[in-house]
Amino acid sequence: MIHSEVHIIRNTLVVVKGAGDLATGVIHRLARAGFPVIATELAQPTVVRRTVAFAEAVALGAVTVEEVTACLAASLEAIQTMLVERQVPVVVDPNGTTITQLHPAVLVEATLSKYNSGITMEDAPIVIALGPGYEAGKDVHAVIETNRGHNLGRVYLHGSAEPNTGVPGAIGGYTTERLLRATGAGKLYGVRQIGDLVQAGEQVAVVTSLTNGESPVTASITGILRGLVRDGLDVTAGMKVGDIDPRAAREHCFTISDKSRAIAGGVLEAILYFLNKG
Repeated sequence: MIHSEVHIIRNTLVVVKGAGDLATGVIHRLARAGFPVIATELAQPTVVRRTVAFAEAVALGAVTVEEVTACLAASLEAIQTMLVERQVPVVVDPNGTTITQLHPAVLVEATLSKYNSGITMEDAPIVIALGPGYEAGKDVHAVIETNRGHNLGRVYLHGSAEPNTGVPGAIGGYTTERLLRATGAGKLYGVRQIGDLVQAGEQVAVVTSLTNGESPVTASITGILRGLVRDGLDVTAGMKVGDIDPRAAREHCFTISDKSRAIAGGVLEAILYFLNKG
């Protein structure tokens, strides 16, 4: 019985490269829509919005986001079992070996690297990339707009997404001010927790190193600490390590964002477009 179900599942199998918060929104929507989905991640994910990221399964073994559960999978057999049980397997696979082994029907490049990481249209019957760095019709079959604004979530079948501006989208009138960045190289440890209300000028985290000692990371604005990388992560100077939401709605820390849902809708649209076209 299991082998029969797995065979059916493989006909529409989706592999999502990346399991950060935006990728998790995509995975969640596809799973809810009935697609079997596998996510790949790094051994040490750098995700900031950990409370809504399936990447946390790498550290915790399992994580649930809005009633969809993802579990760390260490073998193909574990992947198959999880898919039958309607869970999302998360595989530590920085080199994309899983993609080659499983031959998915759909591949979604969701690392938001903003450059072509080597994905091509030959990697799956349907290949979709999020954000800039890819050209639809040349590198991938479709590109989804990730820039906040009028085109967010738009599906491009030809051409590219809007170029990376280097400036995060405005939330509550703030852009770069809402980001927390490492003040030096070393290991980061949180002083406050995701969901806490923090004040402008307050210490939120600390970077420690053998050569430079401790370097505080402070908030530039007042709001809810919406994201912070996992304790002990190796960081570099200037690296994004946290996110403050000036809207100060604590529940936003534990639910998928509006941006992620819009992008997820674009991915679902693109998949259905190509499946129905075929």
